[in-house]
Amino acid sequence: MNKENKPELQALLETHPCYNECAHRKFARMHLPIAPKCNIQCNFCNRKYDCTNESRPGVTSEILTPEEAVEKIRYVRTKVPYLSVIGIAGPGDPLANEETFRTLELVGKEFPDLTLCLSTNGLNLPQSVDRLKALNVRFITVTMNAIDPEVGAKVYDFVHYEGKNYRGVEAATILLRNQQEGIRRAAEAGMLVKVNSVLIPGINADHIPAVAKRAKELGAYIINILPLIPVPGTKFENLSAPTAKQRRELQDMCEVDIRQMRHCRQCRADAIGLLGEDRSAEFAHFTCAARAKGEEVNVPLELEGSTKYRIAVATSDGRTVDQHYGHAERFRVYEVEAGRIEEAGSVNVSGQMEVPLFGPDHRRKMVVTAERLRGMDAVISVQYGDPAIGELRERGIIPIEGHGDVHEALRQAADSIYKERAATFG
Repeated sequence: MNKENKPELQALLETHPCYNECAHRKFARMHLPIAPKCNIQCNFCNRKYDCTNESRPGVTSEILTPEEAVEKIRYVRTKVPYLSVIGIAGPGDPLANEETFRTLELVGKEFPDLTLCLSTNGLNLPQSVDRLKALNVRFITVTMNAIDPEVGAKVYDFVHYEGKNYRGVEAATILLRNQQEGIRRAAEAGMLVKVNSVLIPGINADHIPAVAKRAKELGAYIINILPLIPVPGTKFENLSAPTAKQRRELQDMCEVDIRQMRHCRQCRADAIGLLGEDRSAEFAHFTCAARAKGEEVNVPLELEGSTKYRIAVATSDGRTVDQHYGHAERFRVYEVEAGRIEEAGSVNVSGQMEVPLFGPDHRRKMVVTAERLRGMDAVISVQYGDPAIGELRERGIIPIEGHGDVHEALRQAADSIYKERAATFG
């Protein structure tokens, strides 16, 4: 925190419920769900649906335009006079959406007395700090779950950056570099930075103390260690959530290096009211139809940018999808982008053809084949067995059954990939 900004920020801290535990019982926040696009896929995140009785990050009942957001703030202020903070936390990543900056501009002009706050995965933060400062954003939350790319590669499925998709350690390296640079720049610009870290047992639990220490070195003010919520439809759905004791012990350990947020409620992207007393359902009628409690609503979210998909096909001649996944000796690889199809080599698995069709060796064959296909977005074949499907899914590869013309199957597969990922982002 810059010394010249310290008195002003200290005053704002008195009314910010997330950064100041003493404020969360007296002052309310309002999250504006105006950012549908996201540019990364975390292995714990699924925003496929929303229920009014569900409270977790990334969940919303609606997507607002910047103008609708301002209109809704006017109304909410008549009912929530202790509203002090306006935040943008998704449901995608705010900095992957130009609507975020338009909303901040409109809100700042009409409600200069309200504190502006923003949460981000940090991928686009370094190049956004100056714009955010100019719009008078004073509080930034960055979700940083690792500082080691090897650990980060276990947390993130893919990263979409500057028009390309990245996976594995390469994706994590880009994301973690930008997160740290963004935190440093935001702190140097006089913003108060909070770091969120999701505690994932077996993945990053032992690594979080290093994250906390690094966050402090970069200039962060506080860290919030969030327990994993094992959400259906995610790669981490079968992991166990940490216990309250595990979380508390980790907070106590990290408090030596940096202040801890211990009163977080893991709020929705459209939360309104005091922490722990979300009133978003009460205001749902203002811009969308009122719903019965528990009714599911699909909110259309999308992956940022035009995506190039790498798809492997079980074809004997390059013209027809005509082979069972386990019987193919070679998979032809294609890149599909905006309807354009280009050949991109092949993956040879002929060495696995002598393996028996049943038993432990066959299971190992499925593991080896899936590993050689790692990096593909999808595989098309006539048919799959359940073990093959499991191995592919574990590596983030979508198994698609198809037949007939290869190019037609590729176009249909690209559409299937988009819809499945849009469902995950949505």
